[in-house]
Amino acid sequence: MAPTSQDFPAPLSPGRLACVVGAGEGGERLDRFLSRIAAARGLALSRTRLKALIEAGQAMIDGAAARDPAAKVAEGAAIALVVPPPAETAVAGEDLPLKIVYEDGDLLIVDKPAGLVVHPAPGHAAGTLVNALIRHCGDSLSGVGGVKRPGIVHRLDKDTSGLLVVAKNDPAHHGLAALFADHGRAGSLRREYRALVWGAPDRPAGTIAAAIGRHPFNREKMAVVAEQRGRAAVTHWRLEERLGPASLVACRLETGRTHQIRVHMAHIGHPLLGDSVYGAGFKTKAGRLSDEARAALAALGRQALHAAILAFDHPITGEPLAFESPLPDDFSRLVKVLRRERGSGGT
Repeated sequence: MAPTSQDFPAPLSPGRLACVVGAGEGGERLDRFLSRIAAARGLALSRTRLKALIEAGQAMIDGAAARDPAAKVAEGAAIALVVPPPAETAVAGEDLPLKIVYEDGDLLIVDKPAGLVVHPAPGHAAGTLVNALIRHCGDSLSGVGGVKRPGIVHRLDKDTSGLLVVAKNDPAHHGLAALFADHGRAGSLRREYRALVWGAPDRPAGTIAAAIGRHPFNREKMAVVAEQRGRAAVTHWRLEERLGPASLVACRLETGRTHQIRVHMAHIGHPLLGDSVYGAGFKTKAGRLSDEARAALAALGRQALHAAILAFDHPITGEPLAFESPLPDDFSRLVKVLRRERGSGGT
């Protein structure tokens, strides 16, 4: 339904949204109404921040604070929302090396190395991608979340390498967030990974559609669970090459759940090489590798997963963008060893 609300009164400042609930808009939840109207007026707000603003009393219905995001708005009601300017981030910028493969005024594409954490968190308060981006971007930062920080719209696990896009301002953040929420079903987003998995799939390609949620016994892990206990997850995979005891596969995401590829490939009996969390039951297979292959796997020291392809239409200009990252040296070395041994008749 297109917004039909009338201005009431004119906004008092860039941080205030005011309108009257238009015809046919009554009965909508306050948070959804405000999200829709804010987007139509070009005011960048994440759902999380909007909910926090409402609960903090920054939204008003007919002059009275409305702290319930689920409150229903009535036709003709005067709605106002005060949006404080984004706060300065408490995260310190750090001069860390960044491999930037593309950058303009709205976004940048980083080729993340394995071992780099994306967000500061307990145990990783510094030395993260966000620390590096804050230093690199300076004042050009997104405030969608209420704090001036780089717009991280998707993540890669610490030990997963490859391509990651970052928004530098609010409009780009919103545009990219919409693309990633759609995951290429109707939009332009394409994300493809390369993974080394144990064993050989019995067909050239397939789709894994299985809900993912917290593991019922180990809360630090994810697992395939019943639909009512998890979130829908879809991974499309394609066999690239058989490499003796392992296979190189390409995985394309239709959803973006935590550890999705690692969980899904383990679920069909082909966990990733080097994955100590989801491939622990395959340690005996590593023991049957040649000394050279075992040494290459040990040198990898992580799950064999790389975000190789990232393509989408620019959220501001509409220009098609496409990037491809070659396998990093440690990953490529293991593939070459397995390929050489397969060619020589090794196991």
